[in-house]
Amino acid sequence: MPKKADEFFKELADEEFDLAQMEKETEEMLRLRYLNSENAVFERTEGGFVSLRMGDEFYPRVQVYQSFPFTDPYSYISIREPDEKAKEIGIIKDLRTDVSKETRQMLEEQLRLRYFTPIIKRINNIKDEYGFAYFDVLTDHGACRFTIHMGGSSVVHLSDTRLLITDLDGNRFEIPDVTKLTTAELKKLDLFL
Repeated sequence: MPKKADEFFKELADEEFDLAQMEKETEEMLRLRYLNSENAVFERTEGGFVSLRMGDEFYPRVQVYQSFPFTDPYSYISIREPDEKAKEIGIIKDLRTDVSKETRQMLEEQLRLRYFTPIIKRINNIKDEYGFAYFDVLTDHGACRFTIHMGGSSVVHLSDTRLLITDLDGNRFEIPDVTKLTTAELKKLDLFL
């Protein structure tokens, strides 16, 4: 049965509305907002997280990310929503000059938590079983046990001697120089070298 003209035009109008909505969302995603002490107020929440108020907008929790290059830890700090999409809210150009000292300390604390990477000092044991590797190590923060997937990108070579290991929960561990490990430790780590 053919569609009536008014049904056809209604569907067409709905499609145009959706297109307009998509364009609006795309524009919002591509918009770059710089945050500073004049337009953004960061506060610590009761749970130890950070909230953000920008004019009429309020974000009860935000996440703090360091942008590249990591060698410049104070520049271009990305403030994002805490969901899995991590939509960017804005950028702080320079933590040293664009926000108050208290805000800088609070955001630096969040960055330390996000990029916390214990250094592996000793490998006690690595057990390979059913596609997983079970690590028992001593780090610069104490003894630790963690599990990684054997395949994929759980172990990344940052250089010829430096390894970054990411466990199943997304926690990162670093071996700065594999040449400083003992022969027994290297043998345990052999699967990943």
